[in-house]
Amino acid sequence: MAKTKPQTYTDPDRGRVVTARFVVAVLMMVVGVAWIAFYYVAVRAGSPVVGEPAPEAGSPAFMADLGDWNYLIGFGLLFLGLVVAAHPSTPLGRGRGVVVGMLGSFLFGLVWICVFYIISDDVSVLPVFDDLGQRNLFVGVAAMAVGFVFATKWE
Repeated sequence: MAKTKPQTYTDPDRGRVVTARFVVAVLMMVVGVAWIAFYYVAVRAGSPVVGEPAPEAGSPAFMADLGDWNYLIGFGLLFLGLVVAAHPSTPLGRGRGVVVGMLGSFLFGLVWICVFYIISDDVSVLPVFDDLGQRNLFVGVAAMAVGFVFATKWE
């Protein structure tokens, strides 16, 4: 009786598709985006309306105490996850994945900066942009820096 091999997710030319590094990278990216979204929607104090008392920050209190540092944590996890994904043991770190990661990061940074410049007269029209102000430029440049990390892996 023939024994069947357990199914593994491998590409015969490039190796395993799902590795521990890839799972950690995706988890870091998802947690980074979720951190920013949760802070923006549930924790941060909204913009005060003229003539009304300023709204209080929500809970958990430790996130409210961090204030704008929450954006650094969220974007930092997102970009660090992308940097971890640039390793050759992950799908984004080899072959076409490097080009996708590099161009995606470059274009994300460029679009982020362009959108900020277009709406810079009234940044209150877009969520997250309104809280970051001029620090939106750091987000765009950091995304481009991640693109350069991918560019060093391109063969």
